[in-house]
Amino acid sequence: VVLLGSFSLLGHFRGVEVDLLFVTAVLTILSFSVHDTIVVYDRIRELSHKNKNVDFVSLVNQAVTETMTRSLNNSLTIIFMLLALFLMGGETTKYFSLALLIGTVTGTYSSTFTAAPLLVIWNKLSRRN
Repeated sequence: VVLLGSFSLLGHFRGVEVDLLFVTAVLTILSFSVHDTIVVYDRIRELSHKNKNVDFVSLVNQAVTETMTRSLNNSLTIIFMLLALFLMGGETTKYFSLALLIGTVTGTYSSTFTAAPLLVIWNKLSRRN
């Protein structure tokens, strides 16, 4: 959503057009975000099998804490590469790398800090029924 909003503003003020490279960037960001979410959920699954008597919220918190370093290292590596591509790359890859930059930053946040709390809410709602 942030990526689409950013590019709609860029399109309005700078005349940036949505093209196939933008669609490629969106699909790439979706795959990054899904992969990071899978890593967090897999860690929650592993911890729930090891610690059956621990509160679910504590398990989710521990899983996010354990996977945070991995997610940040991966994202920072991607961001450094994309910054170099944005600053030193050609005109054709400028907005592609910008889309990937925006998407990587927001995708890292959403997969780590949004997906896990949603799982906690879902767990609470399913226990209520």
